[in-house]
Amino acid sequence: MVIAKAWVLKKHFDGFPKTSDFDLKKIELPNLKDGGEQKLLLESVFLSVDPYMRPYSQRYMKEGDIMIGTQIARIVESKNPAFTVGAFVMGDRGWRTHFVSDGKDLQLLPSNWPESLPRSLALGTVGMPGLTAYFGLLEICKMKPGETVLVNAAAGAVGSVVGQLAKIGGCKVVGCAGSDDKVAYLKKIGFDEAFNYKTVKTLDEALHKASPDGYDCFFDNVGGEFASVAINQMKKYGRIAVCGAISQYNDSVPQKGPYVQIPMIFKELQMEGFIVSRWNNRREEGLQALLKWVVEGKVKCHEQVTEGFENMPMAFIGMLKGENIGKAVVKV
Repeated sequence: MVIAKAWVLKKHFDGFPKTSDFDLKKIELPNLKDGGEQKLLLESVFLSVDPYMRPYSQRYMKEGDIMIGTQIARIVESKNPAFTVGAFVMGDRGWRTHFVSDGKDLQLLPSNWPESLPRSLALGTVGMPGLTAYFGLLEICKMKPGETVLVNAAAGAVGSVVGQLAKIGGCKVVGCAGSDDKVAYLKKIGFDEAFNYKTVKTLDEALHKASPDGYDCFFDNVGGEFASVAINQMKKYGRIAVCGAISQYNDSVPQKGPYVQIPMIFKELQMEGFIVSRWNNRREEGLQALLKWVVEGKVKCHEQVTEGFENMPMAFIGMLKGENIGKAVVKV
C-alpha cells in the first residue's frame, strides 16, 4: 500500500496566494489489480508551477480539490504492457507525490529524448510553455522574417522561448522584464533590445526607444497597463497574441480601461486570445521542433528548481511574484 501526499486548495485565493491557502493531505492509494482500471502506479519526479494555475483555480476548482498541475512521473509498478517500469511520462494529475492511472491520461516523453537533457524540460521549453510560444508565434502572430516582435514577461517560461523562436524566424526581438538580472539574461540569449520596466522613466518612451518604427507582433503575457501602452506602438496591420494577463490574476478588484478600440481601428490590428490546447493535434510537430532546436543549442533553457514537495506553495507564490528566470519547477 502506498500513501501519497497531495496539496489541496484549502481556501480560494483572495488577492495574492498565501501558504495558509493550501493544506497537505495524505491519500491511501489502491493496490493495482489485473484486469482493473488502475494498471499503473507512478511517482512524481518533477512538478510544474505555472501562472495559469491562479485564474484556473478560481474558475474550475472547489475548495478541498487537489491543486491542478502537470508532472513528470516515473512508473513504479505496471500492469499495462504499453508502459514499462522505470519509464518517464508526463501526467496532468495535480500536486501529488504518487498516483494510479489506467495510462490514458499519460504521455510518454519523445522517444528521441537525449539522456543528457533534463527530463524537467518536458514541463518547460520542450513542453506546454514551449508549445505556447511556438503556436502563438506561428499561428496567431504569424511572424515573418524582418519583422519586429515585442514580448513582455520575457524572462519567463513562455516569453524566453518566444524571443528565441522569433530570432530563429529572422525577426528583431524586444523584451521587457522586471529586474536587471532578467534583462542581462535576455541579452545573453539573443534579444536585440531588453529593458527593466520597473526602472525606465516611462514605458511609452522605453518601447519607442527600443523600436522607433513600432512593432509588427506583440506577444502579450501580462495584459493591464503594459498592453494598453504597447497597443499604441503597433504598426499598421500588427498582430497581437494574448497569451496571459499575469498583471491582473491577483487583483481583488478588476482593473478599469483604458480601452483598445481606437488604436485597433486606426491601425487595423488583429488581436486574438489563445490557449495552447487548440493545437493538441499538432503537439508532436511542436515538440520535435523545440527538441531539435534545444539539442542544436539554438534555444537555450533556464530552470528555477525548488527542492522538496513540501515547498510547492512557496515555489508557486514565488513564480507569481516573478522570482524565477525561465521555467519554475519543483523537484520532489
